[in-house]
Amino acid sequence: MTEEDTEEIVGRDELTTTADYGTNQCRNTEETVPTASTCCPRPIKLTWRPVTVEPVMFLVMFSLALNVPLSTQYVWDRIGEDLGFNGSRSSGCSNESLSLDPVAKEVEILSVNWNLYITVGQYSVAMVLVPLLGSWSDLAGRRPVLIISNLGMAIQAVVNLLVLYLKLPVFYLLLARILSGLTGDFVAAMAICYSYVADVSDQRSRTFRVAILEACRAVSAMLASVLGGKWAQADGYIKPFWMVLVMNLATVFYVYLFVPETMVPIPGAKLFSLRHYRAVWQLLSSGGGAAAAAGRRTRTRLWLYLLSYLIVLVVHTGSFSLYVLYELSAPLCWSSSLIGYGLALLNLTSLIGLLALKVTQRCLEESWVALMGLVSNVAGLLVFSMANTTGLMFTGYALCFLYMTTSPVLTSKMSKLLGPLEQGALFATIACVSSLSHLVGYSLFNWLFAATLHLMKGFSFLFAVALLLIPSGIIGVLKCIDQRRERGAG
Repeated sequence: MTEEDTEEIVGRDELTTTADYGTNQCRNTEETVPTASTCCPRPIKLTWRPVTVEPVMFLVMFSLALNVPLSTQYVWDRIGEDLGFNGSRSSGCSNESLSLDPVAKEVEILSVNWNLYITVGQYSVAMVLVPLLGSWSDLAGRRPVLIISNLGMAIQAVVNLLVLYLKLPVFYLLLARILSGLTGDFVAAMAICYSYVADVSDQRSRTFRVAILEACRAVSAMLASVLGGKWAQADGYIKPFWMVLVMNLATVFYVYLFVPETMVPIPGAKLFSLRHYRAVWQLLSSGGGAAAAAGRRTRTRLWLYLLSYLIVLVVHTGSFSLYVLYELSAPLCWSSSLIGYGLALLNLTSLIGLLALKVTQRCLEESWVALMGLVSNVAGLLVFSMANTTGLMFTGYALCFLYMTTSPVLTSKMSKLLGPLEQGALFATIACVSSLSHLVGYSLFNWLFAATLHLMKGFSFLFAVALLLIPSGIIGVLKCIDQRRERGAG
């Protein structure tokens, strides 16, 4: 790799100008930071590092991708055991018959409902805490939030292990998720990883740096899916959940030892302060300092991109929550191993799509790349809606190979609208939107799946296709407006 390629990927210009920008922006800010010091928070100029928070994202997503599908399967198995469902997952399953016995139907519906309760409990708490943690990271630094959130996930893993060892009720899985949500959970960790990348990249390289984080998510999820499925089928659930705990603790030690701080911490910066909510509200109401200087148009774009991001994530999280349940029940009746292979293929194809993002950026504007991702997602969802064989499910996963290109493009576009000292508040807002999308996605799609199970099992995926038409229209219209403005200026 040449020095020119390195500069294109990392973008050192931002590292030498961020502090000056932050100083000027602080002078124009009406509200001062309520601390003992009157100085404004400012970024730290770091020497270039090829690896920073990428391993953090990898480890966090590895533990998450190992935890969530296995938790879903454990709830299914535990409820089946409690109801005396003696049949195996393949009992009564065939491609010619879609019928299930009444007990199996009850297991399926109760599993959907309990997974819904667990998800709602987790993200309801995270939505309140993540804005605090994200905005606080602008004052206290990025490292403390990364450590706190991963310690919370480690506590969740400990409670999960107690449930497995002591055969505690499924309710304790909900308690574990709430405890993790109190520390921000993986949502806060991801938000700070994106904020960190925004701290150390310029506008030219930011989209690709965000895409690298997305690639870390895809690779870790792919490996965890294969490992978790085979491991659970061979040895049960306990050993994989021990691995989740090890991953969480390893992340804490990595952050403490190897991740440098990018913000100058302000002594006495309070975590529990209404100022953090005001910072997020100011960002949404005025578009932030940089957006306010650019006028109303920038604020409108920020809102539209946030709306598009919300809908895209609602579809991603909602449909993802159904894949395991869809594959566990008739007519597919997949084993843990096969479920792992399916999720691994989905993450592998998304990794290919993120590599394609770098290639297509050379010949296509980012908006068109995002639209290509939406088209890919729609194609896969249409196949899922009518999939009644293993081959069709894997075809749907393959067609989704570009679906992950949309979210990094939208994230990058929002980040470019704002200044360096607003990145923490922005990504706290994005994290809050992400929590809301998980809450809405899981709740809506699980409820819709249970409500339409007896009518049309794949209806939820068709509903997802209809939702994706909204961000497609927003991104397409904004791009056409930009092209018209460019032609008028020319």
